[in-house]
Amino acid sequence: MAKKVPTKRIHHGDTVIDEYAWLSNKEDPDTTAYLEAENDFLQQQTAHLSDLQEQVFQEIKGRTQETDLSVPSRKGAWWYFTRTEEGKQYAVSCRVPADSDAPPEITPGERLDREQVILDGNELAGDSPFFSVGASSVSPDGTMLAFSTDYKGDERFTLRFKNLTTGEVLPDEITDIFYGGAWSADGSTFFYTRVDDAWRPFQVYRHALGTQEDVLVYEESDERYWVGIGLTRSEKYLVLGAGSKITSEVRILDANDPAGEFRVVRPRTTGVEYGVEHAGDFFYVLHNENAENFELATAPLDDPGTWTPLIPHGEDTRLLEIDAFSDHAVVHLRRDGLTGLRVLPYGSAGGTWRERVEASERNAYEIDFPEPLYDVGPAGNPEFTTRRLRLAYTSMVTPPSVYDYELDSHELILLKQRPVLGGYDPGDYEQFREWATAGDGTKIPVSIVKRKDAAKPAPTLLYGYGSYETSIDPGFSVPRLSLLDRGFVFAIAHVRGGGEMGRRWYEEGKLTRKRNTFTDFVDVARHMKASGWSERIIARGGSAGGLLMGAVTNLAPELFAGVVAEVPFVDALNTILDPSLPLTVIEWDEWGDPLHNPDVYAYMKSYSPYENVDGGPYPPILAITSLNDTRVLYHEPAKWIARLRASASGGPFLLKTEMGAGHGGRSGRYDAWREEAFALSWIIERGTA
Repeated sequence: MAKKVPTKRIHHGDTVIDEYAWLSNKEDPDTTAYLEAENDFLQQQTAHLSDLQEQVFQEIKGRTQETDLSVPSRKGAWWYFTRTEEGKQYAVSCRVPADSDAPPEITPGERLDREQVILDGNELAGDSPFFSVGASSVSPDGTMLAFSTDYKGDERFTLRFKNLTTGEVLPDEITDIFYGGAWSADGSTFFYTRVDDAWRPFQVYRHALGTQEDVLVYEESDERYWVGIGLTRSEKYLVLGAGSKITSEVRILDANDPAGEFRVVRPRTTGVEYGVEHAGDFFYVLHNENAENFELATAPLDDPGTWTPLIPHGEDTRLLEIDAFSDHAVVHLRRDGLTGLRVLPYGSAGGTWRERVEASERNAYEIDFPEPLYDVGPAGNPEFTTRRLRLAYTSMVTPPSVYDYELDSHELILLKQRPVLGGYDPGDYEQFREWATAGDGTKIPVSIVKRKDAAKPAPTLLYGYGSYETSIDPGFSVPRLSLLDRGFVFAIAHVRGGGEMGRRWYEEGKLTRKRNTFTDFVDVARHMKASGWSERIIARGGSAGGLLMGAVTNLAPELFAGVVAEVPFVDALNTILDPSLPLTVIEWDEWGDPLHNPDVYAYMKSYSPYENVDGGPYPPILAITSLNDTRVLYHEPAKWIARLRASASGGPFLLKTEMGAGHGGRSGRYDAWREEAFALSWIIERGTA
């Protein structure tokens, strides 16, 4: 391998030498050789874990009902569901004719009369080591399927169309598109998005089936904005959204006029986010104009930019989304660190649409759930006219469960709870909500689960994220049982920068308050030890949570017996300084703009993990990345591990690069289980060493 010359950069009078910048050249054979050598070294260092890894893999596999199916969802004349089959990596999408309003009873492994396979992921994947579906959308009349596939993990998809009546795949083929898309009402036209060189979805195209020349419908020139398009549940409007991290703008079009012109609901105003939901003869608008935790408003169809408040802003409740149906609406919300559902029934109230929705707010109620910790949300509700609400529910001890909520009887009907084989009994486990105190006095929620018979203090896996207002809610995990049954405690630190406690929680962990995210996690770790929960703590986080992992090992390496950083954003300053890299300009609203602002530069440099590795002792670190990741590029963890190994003491510092995958890792379920078993075997050793 040729000697690599360090790069030098100068920003705002600061000169920095980056001796590992050469690793960012993905096309350099030396880079590939380096990553493969790191994988070989990893195998040498972890070979003694092979038996434990296999044991954990068999535990995950043994607890999973491999031949299974989802709960069917009604859409028009069909019930749609997915199957998984033992020994096969990917799901199979199916449907059967809807002969009644009740979901068909389907037995895993058995086929129904008139069952139709829509999309077989195993057949499409073939022998490819990676496979992913970016879109799978049935036209409103149920006759056509739009589907897109990725065989590399770089999240650039190829779009095709399948006639569901004949089974024929049409010759129409569109390459290099983004996720998702939307049909026109008559199924003649499909709208999709394309990305620019920085992996930003910035264009919306219109494709008429059977034609070759697609029409550019919209292009977003502001590099801070993403675009996306969807069809309302009512199938009356196409909704084209453009949004930055802090601002949004929505355009709508009659779905029966796909060649028409989109109209702006309300022009963008910096700092104002809003979304539009069609509710028959009016729109709902969820927005944050003078409403930090968002307000629900209504608007007339002919003047959607005029908003009348319905549910005003509340300091204690973050409104997340609104789902509208023909005679009711459902608000997904967050309060006290937990999610919830509020039903707005129109009832039999007559009069104008405004009088009906005002009556619905007077009659509104929330659905109660019995556990102290849980996560709930709407799930699989494609029909506009229905008297049932499909919802998904889970907790740290309750496997994912699908319910139908009867609006007339207020009854929750359990349709399916994910089977957990091997004698799992939720009564053997217990979950807790603790509150750690941060250095500034802020109370940080912590969700904890353990076996009832596990001794305290216990080895602990402490998970965190803390960015983008993303909440890590208290849900169930089959692989986690392999830790709990070995006496581990599992805890989630709901640090600032996430959304668990509302919009302000997010605002207090971004830009020049980002360090709160890191110090919150450290304070939670100290709380776990001081309160008797934990002895050896292993920290884990991925993507922006990987930044958290790198930052806390610089801040308080003595607290952790090990750190797992997955696709970690650990070279944050160099990445955010380079506007040519994927997502950089978009990210300036989240992290700040160090390229043009010296104060932001200095602040980011003070916490960016790669910039702050010192010569002191660090805990063992396992960094996991993927060569084709388009979000957090592989070279960030590669450079970080190289600098740790050269500059720090302690360790060992290990790098695992998946050479044929993207941001989400390996795509097949068995492959993903093996990857998780590898990480868990490493965690178990660190916790019990």
